[in-house]
Amino acid sequence: MHRIFQNFIDSLAEAHSSAEFSQTMTVAANDLELSCFAYLALPDRLDRKPRLISTYPEEWTSRYMQSRYELIDPVIARALRTAEPFKWGPEIASDQTSPAQKQLLDEAAQFGIGVGFTVPIHDGRGPVAAMTFATRGRNSFFEDRVQKQARVLQLMAMYFHAHVRRALKSEPALGGVRLSPREFECLEWAAHGKSAWEIGCILGISRNTVAYYLENTKQKLGVRTVVQAVARMAAASKEKQN
Repeated sequence: MHRIFQNFIDSLAEAHSSAEFSQTMTVAANDLELSCFAYLALPDRLDRKPRLISTYPEEWTSRYMQSRYELIDPVIARALRTAEPFKWGPEIASDQTSPAQKQLLDEAAQFGIGVGFTVPIHDGRGPVAAMTFATRGRNSFFEDRVQKQARVLQLMAMYFHAHVRRALKSEPALGGVRLSPREFECLEWAAHGKSAWEIGCILGISRNTVAYYLENTKQKLGVRTVVQAVARMAAASKEKQN
């Protein structure tokens, strides 16, 4: 366990992008045999999207982000109320759960996210974040792992959050318009003439996910094409140089 934790800390120190942080946690989680995780950091304003780093299925994470599910997610709602780690499962749906929340839980279960262990992160320096390790359904192996490693998982979540917050705290801006680090990365590669498929290969994400980020970028910049978005990037770069 000491070796796993030390390797995790060393890798965190060398990570500088969302992809590198994702790889760092993926390796550590795999070593602990808890490969399905999601880190969600809430934004400081409602008109901004949360930061999500996870190994959940991309189809689910895209739906989650597009639907702004963090606003109704009962797991996040509980993380907002407590600083203590907690386990959850089907029982999280109760009489107090709204139809929209029940639909969210049902959809998540369809993607293999039915039971989890969540570490709320209240560091007093910004909005709440949460790290969740999840599995498809109740099983003794998962229960045993999270029970025995609960304090280690909490420490890992806190270290992960601190490093991510420090390394990714400033979102890139083009002419006053803020982009997420991933949106900026995709646009940078598009500026180098790479297709959505090529960008996906470079960043380790799907072509559809690249298209999603580029579409968000176009909407934020108020343009209709990627070429126009690239032109805005070039213009903003030129202004900085001047």
